[in-house]
Amino acid sequence: MMLFLAIALGLIAAIFSLLDVWYFIRGALVVLKARIQPVVKDLLKEHSYSGIVLPHDLDFLFHMNNSRYLREADFARFAHFTRSGLFQAMHSLGSSMVMAGCTIRYRRSLRLWETFEIRTRLLCWDDKAFYVEQKFVALKDDFVSAVLMSRQHVIGNSPDKVVQSMCKRKVESPEYPEEVVHWIKYNDSSSQQLRAESGVSNNSKDE
Repeated sequence: MMLFLAIALGLIAAIFSLLDVWYFIRGALVVLKARIQPVVKDLLKEHSYSGIVLPHDLDFLFHMNNSRYLREADFARFAHFTRSGLFQAMHSLGSSMVMAGCTIRYRRSLRLWETFEIRTRLLCWDDKAFYVEQKFVALKDDFVSAVLMSRQHVIGNSPDKVVQSMCKRKVESPEYPEEVVHWIKYNDSSSQQLRAESGVSNNSKDE
């Protein structure tokens, strides 16, 4: 019995040391919670996701670690895409989605025990990807502490077909905000430079 217990504890320790288990557990719980919440029928409506800065989120300066913002943004997108029906539509079409680009700007630190909201909204889409904005808002004064822009690349289908599946009709993308236009140009320029440096053809699918 003691040997079995030791082996079991060893396996659990190995799993926790090799995998970010809490990320997967929390991600699953976020999706499950979103599934039982009311459906958000407006695809472009802003979605709020609440959070608090915990001790394990801190860096050496005792404010939220830069990488934690990206982690929290993941969970906020999981909730938004689930409640809006985006994940379900993609699953029904046999497609998936990956992060193809991300830029974050930090404006003010979030401190220990500080509460915040991540306000996520879908801005627009093109023939390959959705463009998403996420704002980290400090609840004590409604200050935007950080803002994140991401490009969610659709694999195995197109954003137009995904939106059409959700809305049961063809829906045109909203007009691109000015900051998205500049950001796309920056990413395209960076891709061209990297291709030139590596000798890869512009026809390559790799970004």
